[in-house]
Amino acid sequence: MDVELFNYELPREAIAQTPVEPRDAARLLLLDRRTGAVRHTVFRGLGNWLRPGDLLVVNRTRVIPARLYGEKVGAGVPVEMVLLTPRGDDCWEALVRPGRRLKPGTRVAFGGGLLTAEILTTTDFGGRLVRFDYTGDFDQILAGIGQMPLPPYITQPLPRERAERYQTVYSREPGSAAAPTAGLHFTPGLLQELKDQGIETVSVLLHVGLGTFRPVKVREVAAHRMHAEYYQVDSQAALRIETARREGRRVVAVGTTVARTLEAVARENGGRVVPVTGRTDIYIYPGFNFQVLDGLLTNFHLPRSTLLMLVAAFAGREQVLAAYREALAEGYRFFSFGDAMLII
Repeated sequence: MDVELFNYELPREAIAQTPVEPRDAARLLLLDRRTGAVRHTVFRGLGNWLRPGDLLVVNRTRVIPARLYGEKVGAGVPVEMVLLTPRGDDCWEALVRPGRRLKPGTRVAFGGGLLTAEILTTTDFGGRLVRFDYTGDFDQILAGIGQMPLPPYITQPLPRERAERYQTVYSREPGSAAAPTAGLHFTPGLLQELKDQGIETVSVLLHVGLGTFRPVKVREVAAHRMHAEYYQVDSQAALRIETARREGRRVVAVGTTVARTLEAVARENGGRVVPVTGRTDIYIYPGFNFQVLDGLLTNFHLPRSTLLMLVAAFAGREQVLAAYREALAEGYRFFSFGDAMLII
């Protein structure tokens, strides 16, 4: 299958640069995956398109200020580093720029020396394994000098005082290098309204890393390799998800990270969602056999991306691309700070 089958024309002005206010004022495209029919509404009306007993599964991960700016020690060369995955003993897997100037043994200083890093080795995915040196608490230092790792297509920096706008209102456990953006549209009030309607919510965890946003650089879809990401499904979540499935109630994933988590667990456990912690490099593209999902709430994704391939696997490539074309014609805002679509 050719990657170009998942390409589409996207005008630059369709890429959302700032989040809409309030959160639930975002637009919502409804896609019937059986018929391909499309409707248009507003996110705060989500409950009109769900039914009592539906189970929304959200990702409770929290984005860390993972982007660091510093300089190469002894050379003064500007360096940008994005932390991806902790590896223990103050070591992290990270993306670095400029890569050609940051070979093993190189040292980088951040925050005027509050934090220094030694490049240990190059990773299989072109990043670096780095070891940090510091005095005090690493998380506090990172909170003081790090920045929110907004995607490169967002050209306007998010002021520090608005950093919470790149977090979901239910974020709890720090560890992500990017937000699970489908959840950015929820407000506490909307969640309470859904609860009052009999629509349940439960959380799982997947720390968003390179696997979620790494671009596809191969021509053949199946040749792409995913980077493993940490996930956790606790006993309460597993019980509630399996109970809903047994009772014939719909399980709706809020975001592709939740979809990957649930389907990865089911694939490894005979189709069941069980309590488990691990790392997954599951890669979902058309032809994939979904075992858990009945619905998917998601944003609009980049052309040729693994996220678009996952959505196409769930709802059909032609139907999804047709819905994208209609969304563009209707002026929807795309990507992380953009609008959403509900596929049922």
